[in-house]
Amino acid sequence: MKYLVIGAGGTGGMIAYSLSKAGKDVSVIARGAHLEAIIEKGLTVLSEYDGTTDIVQVKGYDMDHYDNHPDVIIVCVKYYSLNDAIDFIKRVAHKKTIVIPILNVFTTGLVIQKEVPELTVTDGCIYVSSYIVSPGVIGRNAPILRVLFGLRDGNVSNKTLIKVESDMRDGGIDAYYTGDIQREALKKFSYVSPIGAAGMYFNATAGDFQKAGEPRMWFIEMIREVMALAKAMGYPLQEDLVEVNLGILDTLPPEATTSMQRDYMRHRPCEAEGLINDVVKLAHQYDVSVPCYEEVMKKADSIT
Repeated sequence: MKYLVIGAGGTGGMIAYSLSKAGKDVSVIARGAHLEAIIEKGLTVLSEYDGTTDIVQVKGYDMDHYDNHPDVIIVCVKYYSLNDAIDFIKRVAHKKTIVIPILNVFTTGLVIQKEVPELTVTDGCIYVSSYIVSPGVIGRNAPILRVLFGLRDGNVSNKTLIKVESDMRDGGIDAYYTGDIQREALKKFSYVSPIGAAGMYFNATAGDFQKAGEPRMWFIEMIREVMALAKAMGYPLQEDLVEVNLGILDTLPPEATTSMQRDYMRHRPCEAEGLINDVVKLAHQYDVSVPCYEEVMKKADSIT
C-alpha cells in the first residue's frame, strides 16, 4: 500500500519514520527547511531517553509537488491547518483511499468526512512524546508510541485498516484498529484539551499544575466537564480520568507548556477552536454544563 503522511512534526514525523523503518511505501508532506532536510539527509529521530540516533530515508514533498494517489492518508497537522489538508486530500485521493486523522481534536474525523463524503474517514489518536528539534530531526523524549484508530460505526473488519494496523506494528508502533475509537479518542481528549485550555488561560507551566492552587483546580474541573460531555454523548468513561491525567501531568518537567498555549501567547494561530470552542458547542448540543470551558472560550475568542 502507498502511505501518505500529511505533516512531519512530532506526530507525523514519528509515524512516517516508523513505517519507513519497516520498509513500507511512505511519503510525507512537509515544508520549508524541514522538508529540505528530509529530502537531502533523510528523517532523523533522536531518542533522548536512551541517547540513540537513527536516520531513515523518507520521500518528502510539499503539497504542490506531490502527484501520486495514496491508498492511506494519515493526517497529522494542527487543527487550524485542517482546511488546507482537506483541499489537498480532495486532489490526491482515489475512490478507495482511507483517511486516518491523528489530531488532538475529537471532532476531526467528522469534519473531514463531511468534506469528502465519498471516502472512508476514521477517527484516531496517538500517545507520543516527540517534537521537531531542528530541520529534519525529531526528538523523542519517551519510548511511548501508541496509535489507535477505527470507524465510528464500530466495524473492525475493514481489510485495509487491518493491514494498516499490521504495517504500523511492523514499524514498532503499538497500533490498534479498535471498534471503540470514539471512547478512546475522548479519553485522550480528556487530557490534551483541559491541559491546553487551562494552560492557556493561566499561562501556567506543568509545575504550576503539579501543586495545589487555582490552575490545578481548573484542570481537574475541566476533566470532569469532558467526562460529563462524554457520558451525555453515549460514551461514558469508566476510569477515574482525573487520577489518570494527574498521573500523566506529574511526569512532566516543571517547565513544560503546551503548544496551544505557546502559540496563543505569541499571537499565532492556535488550536483553541477545536480544543476549547468545540467542547462548548457540543455541550450546548447535549445540554451539559461546562462553566470552566465557557470562561476559557471568552479569552480564546480574542485570537481564534
